[in-house]
Amino acid sequence: MSEQLTPACQAVQSWVAEVVVGLNFCPFAHREVEKQSIRYVDSRAQSIEQALTDLVQAMQELLQDDATETSLVVLSEGFTEFVDYLDLLDYVALTLREFQLEGTLQIASFHPHYQFADTAEDDVSNYTNRAPYPVLHVLREASLAKALARYPYPEQIPERNIKMAEQQGKAYFDTLLARLRAASSVAR
Repeated sequence: MSEQLTPACQAVQSWVAEVVVGLNFCPFAHREVEKQSIRYVDSRAQSIEQALTDLVQAMQELLQDDATETSLVVLSEGFTEFVDYLDLLDYVALTLREFQLEGTLQIASFHPHYQFADTAEDDVSNYTNRAPYPVLHVLREASLAKALARYPYPEQIPERNIKMAEQQGKAYFDTLLARLRAASSVAR
């Protein structure tokens, strides 16, 4: 996508390049980055209702645009607390169901303070889902299924990502995320 990105979206785009593609956390992302088929949407929502409105619009745009493979809705001004973001995710699931998009679209979640259940807050495995801003990643399920079918042992991707995160270490991710956030704050 060639539209002008906001500073928050630029930070997430850099995170995609450096972490998601650079560390190969998602082996399917490189192709979409190269094709420029990722749409970055800046949502300044601070309420669940507004975030869902922005998400629904992003989902509709994705479904109407075959040139866009995936959308990243960057919550640039709200949901900084992880617990609030988790509340939003509950409503996101209900929204997918309400619009009968389960099986068509899927939402992956990323947050600066992401914490998997049964992990400590500073567990390095959490960095596999930490981004400079809260993000709702809208994926086409059919495309994801196709990519997974071609990839050997896709169930090993999370384990491999955790090993990579452990190799890089917590300080690496803290520094990278702080740098991306700081760059986006200066650009505002």
